[in-house]
Amino acid sequence: MEGVRTAFRDECERLGEVLRGVDEADLDRPTDCRPWTVRELLAHVRTGAGRLVDMLAAPAPGEARIDAAAYFGAAKFTPPVDAARVDAGRREARELDGAALVADFGRAWRAALDAVDAAPPDRVVRTRHGDAMALGEFLRTRVVEVGVHGLDLAAALGRRPWLTPTAAQVVADLLTGGRPVPAALGWDRLTLIRKATGRAALTARERAVVDAAGLRWLSFGG
Repeated sequence: MEGVRTAFRDECERLGEVLRGVDEADLDRPTDCRPWTVRELLAHVRTGAGRLVDMLAAPAPGEARIDAAAYFGAAKFTPPVDAARVDAGRREARELDGAALVADFGRAWRAALDAVDAAPPDRVVRTRHGDAMALGEFLRTRVVEVGVHGLDLAAALGRRPWLTPTAAQVVADLLTGGRPVPAALGWDRLTLIRKATGRAALTARERAVVDAAGLRWLSFGG
């Protein structure tokens, strides 16, 4: 839990630092998470980062049924779910101007971290999909959300990726199931994350190595 908590804090703090330098024109840039703009994607990230506040305020469900890898299963992100997620991000982006949205991101993730710190480490929460998850496992998904969408925001803003080392380790371990990446690929963690999440294309050789190693990428929705 402590390592995941640190990764969440580090990545949110870094994203907040970057966002303090953007203006309204930056926020209206398109992203590769179509049809979202930077503003709309940030609204989605803000909501995801703060999601644990309400989850921890609700009654705890029974025993945890899924882990972080299962949370990102393809079955969870059907076309209706994806459409609702996209619409929510666009709607929420209209509620605040840029400065207020950036400030609200900071408020949201700090409130979530306070809620995590106040909860028992073995707390179980219910996701928006209705599944029961251990708190630490759900927090891993939040690191993925902020870290991977941070790559999308960096690309849209024309910045170098700012993925923090702690978040990169959490995301990479989740993507590989803790297994080592085949040395033949020559990937660092950033490259692994970009390739495994579709932010960079696999070459034919890379795909063959990945398939031979039995690595299976996750599905992503939010």
